[in-house]
Amino acid sequence: MKHAIHISPSDADFDGEVVDTVTLDFDHRRRRRLKLETDGGERFLLDLPELKTMRDGDILILEDGRGIQVRAKDEAVVDITCQDVGHLVRVAWHLGNRHLPTQLMGDRLRIRQDHVIEEMATVLGAVVTRLQAPFNPEGGAYGHGETEGHSHEHSHSHSHSHTHDHEHRHSHDHE
Repeated sequence: MKHAIHISPSDADFDGEVVDTVTLDFDHRRRRRLKLETDGGERFLLDLPELKTMRDGDILILEDGRGIQVRAKDEAVVDITCQDVGHLVRVAWHLGNRHLPTQLMGDRLRIRQDHVIEEMATVLGAVVTRLQAPFNPEGGAYGHGETEGHSHEHSHSHSHSHTHDHEHRHSHDHE
């Protein structure tokens, strides 16, 4: 079985031969290791050293130097449009506050279909349009959500104690 061992971003120069395409939804484009099949029916193993998000147009580099172009598959999404830029920023803040993967599209936002979030956007005055389209959300601040070389995994530990070894004395003299 052939192995894809590297991703060449769509905006980089790829000197090799592109021999096929693979069409994947967002979940399948955010992987490290996965058996895949090209659109032409050839099976291969995605075998990356770390988790990466493949974008529409990226090239998966095979061990022999040839490439397979990644295409974003249409999936159930929602486009959210607003009255103006200020309104768009307000709705985007609410989506970000819920840590939702969101695609920024200039004059609109795109999320996966979710009736609760769609209702929230409508209550905020936005127009919600359901459609089938590619989904390419932002990676996130500081690389969280994995933009380049940083996974979303992190831990939280809190070690501190709450001891109160003191007395409270109150005296009130009333004369």
